[in-house]
Amino acid sequence: MGFSGHLVFARGARSVLEASVLGGAEGELRDAVHAWPSRPGGWQTLQVDHGLWEDEHLGALVERTGAPACVADVSDSDIALVTGWGTDGQRWQAWLNLDTAAALLAEEPEDLDDTSLWVDTPEFDEAVRRKRAELERDVPADARGALAWAAAAGVPTGAEQARIEELLRTHETFVEELFSVLLDELGFPPAPDESPEP
Repeated sequence: MGFSGHLVFARGARSVLEASVLGGAEGELRDAVHAWPSRPGGWQTLQVDHGLWEDEHLGALVERTGAPACVADVSDSDIALVTGWGTDGQRWQAWLNLDTAAALLAEEPEDLDDTSLWVDTPEFDEAVRRKRAELERDVPADARGALAWAAAAGVPTGAEQARIEELLRTHETFVEELFSVLLDELGFPPAPDESPEP
């Protein structure tokens, strides 16, 4: 079973980010937050267990840190909906692992009694194809939003929109890895122990 929860990416010390996410909670709640290795420039990813993050935390985090931030809402390490928020209030969103997201988000028939029977039908395949096409149409705008957000964060992004679009169409077994690669490609320097070998 994979990870379900949130990956919170922002600039600031872990204590500041935890206070923003958890409201200064102690004990068991702190045990539900795991820090990834810090990236240069004070950028930090916190892995927050399911049930602790609320949507309104993102705006509060941006306000508190004075820097753009994003959060990936991860489901069983299979898919993630990434939402970025800038200091100017601009938002962007993008799905990671589009094929899996399309299967999960496909519109079910109103008279459906048993989903397990539906997933093996041509009707399901068609519903997934329609949802995939819908998500695909959003990819260029999602990539533009991600690039504008990274530029507002002050990172020297040399990424081409086509590369970000390609990444948003990519599939990884663990969506957490895809989230990390997205941050790399947007121009955020990798954590020192994640740097490529010389």
